[in-house]
Amino acid sequence: MDSESTAIHLNQWTLILLSVLLLALAACTEPDRDSGVAESVTMSAAEAQDADKRSGQLPEVTPAKEQQVNYIETGDLRDIRKHGTIRFVNLTGASEDLLPRDDVVSLRHFELANKLAKQLKLEPKWIKAETPDDAVQMLIDGQADVIAYNLTVTDAREEIIDFTVPLRHSRLVLVTGPEGPDISDASKLKDLEFIIPAGSSIKETAEQLVAENPNSNLTIREIDINGNRDTLLDIINGQKNRVAILEDFSAQDLRNYRDDMRIGADVSEVQNIAWGVRKDSKRLHTTLDNFLTRNLVKSQEERITDWKGIKKSGVIRLLTYNGPTTYFLWKGVLMGFDYDLAQAFANKHKLQLQVIVVPYEEDLADWLRAGRGDFAGAELNITSAREDQGMVFTKPYVESTDQIVSGKGSPPITQIQDLNGRKLTLRAYSSFIETAETLKEAGIDVDIRVAPPDISQSQIFSLIADGLVDATISHSGRAKIEASVQPQLVLGTLIGDPRPQGWMVLRQNWHLLQNLNKFLKNYRKTSQYQKQYQAYFEPNKRFTQRVSSRVIPGENLSPYDELVKESAFKYDFDWRMIVAQMWQESNFNPKAVSPVGAQGLMQVMPATAEEMGFPPPLFEPERGIKAGVKYMDWVRDRFNPALPTVNKLWFTLASYNAGYGHLLDAQRLAKELGLDPNVWFDNVEVAMLKLAQPQYFKRARYGYVRGSEPVQYVRNISNLYKAYVEMMSDDVTVRPPLQRLPGKIYCEPGDVPEGVIQRMPTYSSP
Repeated sequence: MDSESTAIHLNQWTLILLSVLLLALAACTEPDRDSGVAESVTMSAAEAQDADKRSGQLPEVTPAKEQQVNYIETGDLRDIRKHGTIRFVNLTGASEDLLPRDDVVSLRHFELANKLAKQLKLEPKWIKAETPDDAVQMLIDGQADVIAYNLTVTDAREEIIDFTVPLRHSRLVLVTGPEGPDISDASKLKDLEFIIPAGSSIKETAEQLVAENPNSNLTIREIDINGNRDTLLDIINGQKNRVAILEDFSAQDLRNYRDDMRIGADVSEVQNIAWGVRKDSKRLHTTLDNFLTRNLVKSQEERITDWKGIKKSGVIRLLTYNGPTTYFLWKGVLMGFDYDLAQAFANKHKLQLQVIVVPYEEDLADWLRAGRGDFAGAELNITSAREDQGMVFTKPYVESTDQIVSGKGSPPITQIQDLNGRKLTLRAYSSFIETAETLKEAGIDVDIRVAPPDISQSQIFSLIADGLVDATISHSGRAKIEASVQPQLVLGTLIGDPRPQGWMVLRQNWHLLQNLNKFLKNYRKTSQYQKQYQAYFEPNKRFTQRVSSRVIPGENLSPYDELVKESAFKYDFDWRMIVAQMWQESNFNPKAVSPVGAQGLMQVMPATAEEMGFPPPLFEPERGIKAGVKYMDWVRDRFNPALPTVNKLWFTLASYNAGYGHLLDAQRLAKELGLDPNVWFDNVEVAMLKLAQPQYFKRARYGYVRGSEPVQYVRNISNLYKAYVEMMSDDVTVRPPLQRLPGKIYCEPGDVPEGVIQRMPTYSSP
């Protein structure tokens, strides 16, 4: 055997030995978790490349964490235009923002900034800073052009940067947990610790309070929260003597979805909140001021007004629920059938849309009568009972037939007579109660049970799938989608004729009703309406199909293997995993377009593609792959570097599918449930499933998510990835987790009836 072959074999045996040693070390240092997940980790692709470079076999490679923007520019708008881009910096990165629950939705920093970029005919680029002070320094150094963030205007900052017109005014307030100290009066503060976001101007106020109360034993601790106020709140709840200082609007935002906090006394005068620009950028500064002045709209208080009053205010308010077909956040984009139609109506009349999310346990009609909104919509059947309450309905915007849904563990309900002796669990306040009572009056011996007000339709579906509830009634479109992602659900008989659904308006607001009717009549004839209907009421076939890609030893995995290898190598991913993901996303169809507008082989949302530097369309294979893999890298880079490599991969896939924010919510919920927030399978995925339930998503920063989708998405890809690795084992890489034995998982106390054991939905294990 020649010396070259000997060297090659020695290298191979060295890598194999290293793999065995790493596996042994992992087994010794990390005991089996309660979840039963066994993880097998060999040398990563990056480590293998480093080893090869040290031996002189590969040239130097550009680091994987490629900067989205890599130039310095300290000039004004004229100089910025030369680059064709405008760089926005904030503390959350690209499209990460909380779900607006009672705000004008177009006033999110992301929407405003991208709208500005479009008007300037520049490509928006988003950069994440760790702290407000870091964002200011990046602006000064020419690494960013605009701080698009709620930046507090202070004397110290005004010396080094300029500020736009105020976006809002605020005061700083004291915040603590339910068992925290008395914060009703700043002079009563004693024996406590202020928890302050690092690099924030809030520190000045905390230092002032300490100085004014020298004998009160007040201390200050700064923490990095990366723009996530939930982290701050979790920390102050960790001990009874902790207090935070927040802008009043931030505190109110938190209180919209968290009840584990108290807001106390004001500790500052009124402060201006604005965006930041560099000194001596007069043209950019003026452009920003003019743009913001035209686009800023004050949120409306409770009011009952006619169409003339709505037009005068410039704002129209939609009352709805946070849910799968109404209003939700997906991949950083606000979506929902009711939301999309309401936004189209607002745009037509040049109004700003304000969405007010009504708690599940309360009735939309009550909020409408109280003047908290102008119209209401959330899969509302047009019923005489509502009209008796003083409501009127618009012309229908969709028709849906009521349908029975049951579980595989019970006899199917294929005709109405099959309901005899069965139990129907129905959503509170829903028209399905009236439908069921009509059946009973017609002689059907059915047991009607109304769920507690905080139980959503999604949760009822999950209880049926787990065998804890017998059956329910749902709109047929919604039932079809739920059954596509929960195979334990069985669609049963349709009940009656299609029933119209519409928006609800107060009877006296007849002029608004006329305008809504005219809009709906015309809009239903458009192709845009048809696309939106399919997006929300027709299952995504690519997602629901059984993933069984053709795997033939010796042949390519896909027609795009070489393109995938190039991008995967650049960003340190296993190319076989990217191919598995590409199959799940598009079935290797470069022209694929999802119902919600994602494009290409990797199904990247157009807004996300622009953020990554790949303006749509993305139908050219190389362009689509590069955009998707770059976004995968961007998402992966958001997680803690100490997170185990394999779990970071699953977290990245889940975030790619549902959005980074929902993954953060799921990690936080997993910790609350006593699960491991750093392990995906059987831990964070359990929490992700619960985020479809109101008692959990109403306390989540990013709100409702159909958790079954990212859960099934990760499992499908991990299954196929494992098959690819076993077939093509020429790469040294991270392997999928070993198959775990089936086991029982019990739900939290109070989730199910007493004495009932709840099992996880039966997904195929990797």
